[in-house]
Amino acid sequence: MDQYFTDRELQFAIRLGVCLVCGIVIGLEREARSKPAGVSTHCFVIAGAMLFTFLSTMLDPASPARIAAQVVSGVGFLGAGMILKSEGSGTVTNLTTAAAVWFAAAIGMSIGLGWYVIAAACTLYSVIVPRIPHLSKWGRDQDP
Repeated sequence: MDQYFTDRELQFAIRLGVCLVCGIVIGLEREARSKPAGVSTHCFVIAGAMLFTFLSTMLDPASPARIAAQVVSGVGFLGAGMILKSEGSGTVTNLTTAAAVWFAAAIGMSIGLGWYVIAAACTLYSVIVPRIPHLSKWGRDQDP
């Protein structure tokens, strides 16, 4: 049994748990605002990016950037599919959602490298930033 649970598997399990926490935190914020990408999407994107990064560091420690570049491109393609442009009004929707998913992949990559404090700071950032436009609206509503 010990052959299946080495230090590598323990590192992976910890990283996967951190991915779950970050994905839930970001996803709940997005779901609370009725956005299309919620908990499941963010958990999968963060964990997927972590897994690719983790595997990359295990398979080729000298060059993990090659796989990282492909994660950035792949998740960018996923995000592009989320963005909608209305033909009639010309409005663009889901741009922030696509950016949040792309940013979630970066968080997953940082977890894959074992950079937990950076991942936690970025998770907090991704919950605060979508609220900024609403803070300015709140300030206007408070003026007499």
